[in-house]
Amino acid sequence: MTMLELIRKRRSIRTYTDESIDRQTLELLVETLLRAPSSRNNRPWEFIVVDDRDLLQKLSLSKAHGSTFLKGSPLGIVVCADSTKSDVWVEDCSIAAILVQMTAESLGLGSCWIQIRQRPHDADSSAEAYVQQLLGLPEHVRVESIISIGHPQERRPPLRADELQYDKVKHNRYDEPFS
Repeated sequence: MTMLELIRKRRSIRTYTDESIDRQTLELLVETLLRAPSSRNNRPWEFIVVDDRDLLQKLSLSKAHGSTFLKGSPLGIVVCADSTKSDVWVEDCSIAAILVQMTAESLGLGSCWIQIRQRPHDADSSAEAYVQQLLGLPEHVRVESIISIGHPQERRPPLRADELQYDKVKHNRYDEPFS
């Protein structure tokens, strides 16, 4: 399958079967993360691979909306970075996160991005602080997201070409549509 075919096929999956991720597949996902490009090759990203069901349940409470499905996932990858190593750690983490999602898709797995950075946990604390405390991260290790991964229980059809927002693409200048 070509990369474009994977991109066309990939959808956010939020329900998974109970089947766990085998070790060989897990190693391929980790390899993908560690091969991700980063600005100036600083590699500020760090990853916490979570397959402990109790810990996934606690991580599913990271924020009020959009993380609860993690409790039904067999795997969560916490994407974080040493913020002292790079001023563009967010971008570097984003690249690694989407690459691992594409690898998951190529392996027949589903995945979904759970935004953590700049999201509230509750009225008094951030989702990031909650995850940092739960996982024992030092303050300078910032959390961008959690990627849930598992064997999909749901199937979502790819977006049709006529659903793509071509009006978001300009040609040479902002006032010239791409056509």
